[in-house]
This record gives sequence, structure tokens and C-alpha cells, in this order.
Amino acid sequence: MQFITEQRPDDGILEREFTLGEIPGILWTPGSASTPVPLILVSPPPLGLRKAYPRLLARAQHAVAEGYAVATIELPWSGDRPRSAAAEQARADLHRALAAGEPVDDEIVDRLILPLVDKAVPEWRATLDALLALPEIGGPVGYSGGVISIGTRLAVVEPRIAAAVLFAGSFVPRAILEEARQVTIPLHVLLQWDDEGNDRQMALDLFDAFGSKEKTLHANMGGHTGVPQHAGEEANRFFTRHLK
Repeated sequence: MQFITEQRPDDGILEREFTLGEIPGILWTPGSASTPVPLILVSPPPLGLRKAYPRLLARAQHAVAEGYAVATIELPWSGDRPRSAAAEQARADLHRALAAGEPVDDEIVDRLILPLVDKAVPEWRATLDALLALPEIGGPVGYSGGVISIGTRLAVVEPRIAAAVLFAGSFVPRAILEEARQVTIPLHVLLQWDDEGNDRQMALDLFDAFGSKEKTLHANMGGHTGVPQHAGEEANRFFTRHLK
């Protein structure tokens, strides 16, 4: 891990951009901490770190104020990372089906989501290795965000993640639905009921499939970007219960 920039958005937070191989990311930590702090991994939306930065910074500032470190990385094929022709074609096929009012078949969803999960999850695990080697960061570790299939796979394969807040805002392959049965960590799932880009029934089926003994579904009316403030506050309280 190589840190390439350093700044302080406010007095209480240190922001450092880093690269891990070809993967760019950002780490936010308390401006001063006497002991290692818990870590929350925040997965950005596929639109890229730069476009999502104001939203990510706001979430990081709140979490750092509560005593966490927060890290995010650019998803494969997003931002300035090299594109995938196969992913672009799958996305075009998805948009074409939605525009025509046609059902989105499993083949399109598989082509769009599964390669992304296969590439992103090892990148997150490598990033976690590097972050936990830093003296200022300790455990436990939480995960927050979408694409929900990435979070589901991580919850299955990464034992260092103790709890997760998952955003049900993307299409879910049926293979991921089966993997969800192996998830056992505490979960807090956010669902926007009127999300135009989300298969609501698939999100409900995924929640039902999770094998966790503790899982909460927090559903709110509104579209993809309309998550109310109180939903975020509930997610913060969830992490406080499980990471501190």
C-alpha cells in the first residue's frame, strides 16, 4: 500500500489517498488516536470514487467522529480504472431491457454482476490485509454499502468482517442467492422500496436467504438516492453494537 496524498478535511479527520497495485482508494482516520481503532470498509457505487466523493466523505466524517477508521476502494471498471468490454455490453443490454419494459433475464444479470464480484472481492481482501497491517487500525471490521452481491460474497469468505450494512440497490444473480445461505454475521439491510434500478422481490428473496441469526431489513419509501437520514442513523447504531 502506497499513500500518495494527505489532507485534513476538518480538524478531527486525516484523509489519505492510496494505491494498492492498480487499485486506488481512500483512508480516513481520526486526527489523533492513542490506540488502534475499528475499521469500516465502505464500498462505493459503480459511478466512481470522484463522483461519489462528497457522499463518501460525509459518511466517513460521521464514522471517524464515532471512533472508526473508514476505507474505500475504486470498484473494478469504475472511475479511471480500465473498462471491461463484456461489462459494458452487459450494462447496455440491461438498459435496453429496462427501457423496453422487458423483464431482465438471469443471463444479463449474471454477465453484469458475477465477473464484478469475482474481481472485487479478492481486491477488498487484499486491501484489508494492507489496512490491518497499519499500526493505527485494529479490529473488529465492518462492511458497508453495495453492490449487495459483493457484500454477500465478502460476508461468506472473509472471517475478519464481523458485521455488515448492505444496500439492496442492484440486481442479484441467483448464484449469489445461494451463497447468502452461508452468511452468518449480523446484517442490517437497507432497501428503498421504489428503487427504479432494483428488483424488489429479488432483494426480499435475498434477505430471506441470508443465514444470519441476526438480520434486520430497514425498508423506506423512495427511489435509489432517497435514503432518509434516520436510516443512516440506524445503521450507525448497528455498527456501534457490533464493532465496539
